[in-house]
Amino acid sequence: MGTRFQSFLLVFLLSCLILISTASCERNGDGTIRIGLKKRKLDRSNRLASQLFLKNRGESWFPKDHFRLNDANADMVPLKNYLDAQYYGDITIGTPPQKFTVIFDTGSSNLWIPSTKCYLSVACYFHSKYKASQSSTYRKNGKPASIRYGTGAIAGYFSYDDVKVGDLVVKEQEFIEATSEPGITFLLAKFDGILGLGFKEISVGNSTPVWYNMVEKGLVKEPIFSFWLNRNPQDPEGGEIVFGGVDPKHFKGEHTYVPVTHKGYWQFDMGDLQIAGKPTGYCAKGCSAIADSGTSLLTGPSTVITMINHAIGAQGIVSRECKAVVDQYGKTMLNSLLAQEDPKKVCSQIGVCAFDGTDSVSMGIQSVVDDGASGLLNQAMCSACQMAAVWMESELTQNQTQERILAYAAELCDHIPTQNQQSAVDCEKVSSMPIVSFTIGGRTFDLSPQDYIFKIGEGVETQCTSGFTAMDIPPPRGPLWILGDIFMGPYHTVFDYGKARVGFAKAA
Repeated sequence: MGTRFQSFLLVFLLSCLILISTASCERNGDGTIRIGLKKRKLDRSNRLASQLFLKNRGESWFPKDHFRLNDANADMVPLKNYLDAQYYGDITIGTPPQKFTVIFDTGSSNLWIPSTKCYLSVACYFHSKYKASQSSTYRKNGKPASIRYGTGAIAGYFSYDDVKVGDLVVKEQEFIEATSEPGITFLLAKFDGILGLGFKEISVGNSTPVWYNMVEKGLVKEPIFSFWLNRNPQDPEGGEIVFGGVDPKHFKGEHTYVPVTHKGYWQFDMGDLQIAGKPTGYCAKGCSAIADSGTSLLTGPSTVITMINHAIGAQGIVSRECKAVVDQYGKTMLNSLLAQEDPKKVCSQIGVCAFDGTDSVSMGIQSVVDDGASGLLNQAMCSACQMAAVWMESELTQNQTQERILAYAAELCDHIPTQNQQSAVDCEKVSSMPIVSFTIGGRTFDLSPQDYIFKIGEGVETQCTSGFTAMDIPPPRGPLWILGDIFMGPYHTVFDYGKARVGFAKAA
């Protein structure tokens, strides 16, 4: 394993040296700054870095504890694009300014960057580090800080200094100097740190986010920021984030706005999903979603992601438990659903689950069979049953025959995705893959195969993967859909802090 890692690290470091992009800066009459950026071309040699980052990105990013452009106050921050997976831009901290590359992340709220006092983490030696002793505007804080992730944690302490974003200078901004960055995730990242644009409610240490200070100190006239992510692989521009307004050249038509339902992440209500124009029924009564610029893919509950991956031919893992449920209990489950039984309660009624999705069921459940086997099946069996019940309910609404419904459920068992990982698809079939649609604010937002498929390489070496990945976030925070860059690429996104709403329009 060590040899393999060393070989990969060598390839990764060489790709970093070779694929350096250049930028040009242009000041506009409206007070904004635009910087022309070049993209890196995707190839197989640097795909592994992206895959490892994506694998560790998913649920681990959630801390476990816890309009007008012609406005002189609007400001532009250009975004770079790495492997169509990481969009990042530059900021400076201190006097004289020290430059850092950060992800502008609407899924978190803290600003953190590596500290010069980060000695024991390898990741810190591959990124720019903040030197407090070299800044005349540095002010000591010292309060300890840590953010836990599924793959590790960053830890350090809070400090104060001036932070410059574009032409906007936020004086005495509180941020985290990271002295520990364990794990491979940050080692492989093209960014130095993260600048969170979420609400203060999820800020570690109750620190005031950079965006809040921009608004409160009058640095932006409109309490709005917007994202344009350019996913055209032939275009050298990575995109732009606009603080204080929107750029009409970044979108077409009007934005559809939905209110923020829970401050923390930019969370809102979402309607049903459709696959090739066919309703899944999963979100017919509503689902929760967040717009997250720090997530590369589009994540959702395993149940529906499996349905999507089946429709596009993505190959996931074969679940024995899933097939066993369909074979043994399929007809019984269908009969319960035909009797108008709630899909959430079907699995508990047949003894596969010890709860009905809302309330615990009596632990006095007896053995399902008479051969002495336990009547309390494992969690994997229960999860498979709950997914199968949703699939069957969806097919029943389409008036399918019982034989077809059971066959469909068995097929879906072969497409259950691995949590937080992508599934492979046949590149030759991309053009024939279905449209996947999301309902937001009563409007349908379509994603074409060109939107949701990652295509890397050329000729016989071309590889394609699904941009949909499973992530089952438990209550009370979940279930939750995360509309990452896969969605924010085709749809220009406005984050209206003043009116607590999110808006989407077709990207130009």
